[in-house]
This record gives sequence, C-alpha cells and structure tokens, in this order.
Amino acid sequence: MRLNADFDQRVVVTPGDYRWVDSPMRGVERMMLDRIGDEVARATSLVRYAPNTTFPSHEHGGGEEILVLEGEFADEHGTYPAGSYLRNPIGTHHAPRVGEQGATLLVKLHQFSPGDTEQRVIDTRAAEWHPGLVEGLEVLPLHDFEGEHVALVRWAPNTHFQPHAHWGGEEILVLEGTFHDEDGAYPAGSWLRSPHQSHHAPFTEEEGALIYVKVGHLLVD
Repeated sequence: MRLNADFDQRVVVTPGDYRWVDSPMRGVERMMLDRIGDEVARATSLVRYAPNTTFPSHEHGGGEEILVLEGEFADEHGTYPAGSYLRNPIGTHHAPRVGEQGATLLVKLHQFSPGDTEQRVIDTRAAEWHPGLVEGLEVLPLHDFEGEHVALVRWAPNTHFQPHAHWGGEEILVLEGTFHDEDGAYPAGSWLRSPHQSHHAPFTEEEGALIYVKVGHLLVD
C-alpha cells in the first residue's frame, strides 16, 4: 500500500476526511494518514482501541512513536494517560492493552534512525513548558535527534508567527483549537504534512491552538 507516499507533496487531512478501517486485531481501528507497506509499513496513523482491548506482544522493527490523545493506554511497562508521549526504539517490544476508557493514539512506525536509541516516556501534562520565539507561544520539547525535532506548541489566541521555510519538512497534528495559515484553517484533529523547503506564515484567531509538531524528518533522497 502507498498512501500519501510522495513526501514532496503537501497533504492536509481534516476530521471530515477520516475513514476508520479495522486492523487485523479485533477492537482496533486505524485512520491511516500516510503509509508505505502493508501490515509491516512505514506508517503514520490515528489508532483507536475499543474498551478492554489487548494487542499481542510485538517487536518494533523500525521504532514506534506514540502520543496518547484520548483515554488511557498501557503495556507491561506502565500506564499512560492522555497526554503521554512515548518513544520505543528499534528492537524494543511490548504488549499493549487498554481498559474501560478505550484509547486513541497518534502512532508513527518505522521512522527511527538506527542511532536513535533513547526510550522515553513524557507526561506532557506535568512537564515544564518554555517560552516560544514570539509572544503567545509556549513550547514543550519532546525529542531531538540528528536534525529531527518533536514538540508540543501552545498558541495563545491571536498569535502570529513570522513566515518561515521548513528545512526537512514539517508535520503537524492539531490537538486543540484551530490552527491557521495563509492556505486555510485547520480544526482540532487536522493533520498537515509540508515538504522540505515549503513555507507558510501560521497564526491563530480567538480559539488559540495546541499542536504536535515534528520538523526535519522529511528530506527526500
């Protein structure tokens, strides 16, 4: 399968575009955002677990990055409420499960550099935020490795950021509020992927916004 597999192209997926599909495991659905491969794939997806669902133990052949969006996710290593950020490097393994709340996750598979070996869990709701580059922005760094940077960014209402280019591309998931740029408005649940050397001038209006953002990871060989 190849879905949004041309990383030279800008892609925007809003909640109105969602098409949930069953995974091979009962009680687990996916909204595929980009994918190269079949069941073993380089993939970015929203994954929805029904209440009281388990998933077999499996190894992360290309690494796994997770942001818990709703509910509570767990495995044999711990329990991760909404707002938890997890990185499971190449070669790690676990057996996921969820309880009565169910869970919805952002999951990125097979996108780790071999040298990126740090396993981590961050409770973003308890972590320390830092001032952003302009007034009205707060930033929570999540991960940095070889030019790839991952963070949560909180935008106050009516905040404007200067026009800028995306070296290595940019990927955004809008978690709360509405994010804007000169090309449109993106409500909570929207996913944007912008290629290497693309550019925009983002801003918020009265709602403000909270976004997950990853940059520097979409250089095309």
